Amino acid sequence: MLLVKNNSSFIPVCFFLIIFSFCSCRSGKDSSKKSIEKKDAISSKELEKKYAEKLGIGENKISNINLYSFIDEWLGTPYKYGGKNKSGIDCSNFTSTLYRTVYNKTLSGSSASMFAQCKIISTHDLKEGDLLFFKVESDAVSHIGVYLQNNKFVHATTKKGVMIDDLEEPYYKKYFFKAGRLN
Repeated sequence: MLLVKNNSSFIPVCFFLIIFSFCSCRSGKDSSKKSIEKKDAISSKELEKKYAEKLGIGENKISNINLYSFIDEWLGTPYKYGGKNKSGIDCSNFTSTLYRTVYNKTLSGSSASMFAQCKIISTHDLKEGDLLFFKVESDAVSHIGVYLQNNKFVHATTKKGVMIDDLEEPYYKKYFFKAGRLN
């Protein structure tokens, strides 16, 4: 315990101790946060292995680590109509966020307006990052996803949120409309 003989030196000593305790707490807090972030991060090799398995392809086919890292962060995010963040997102906002983050390209509006911004391509010409448009029980484009590889695509579904599905599944075959590539 620190004993002070007169009151005039008591205040500066207390001030020093308070400042010292704030500084020491702050530095400890930052370093622990960094270690948690590093702990939660998945390595490139782990991403390659994880998504090669999900897509049914060889690990050497996973070349756009930024894309799969983005997907890994968002996978399982719940659906929310009009949502724009990890507490809830819809298909068009998920697609525009992916495009802005991964490809540094602007894509905005509804899935129907995104369709108007694309050049139509054949499904035989699909490349990773191309857009898939669906007319789900509608005459207009009402859903969008981003093509990955091996007939797989990522999208925000109303029931299970952000997930990867296969174009060959009967539901998606039934409602698939067209594929497009951003001009």
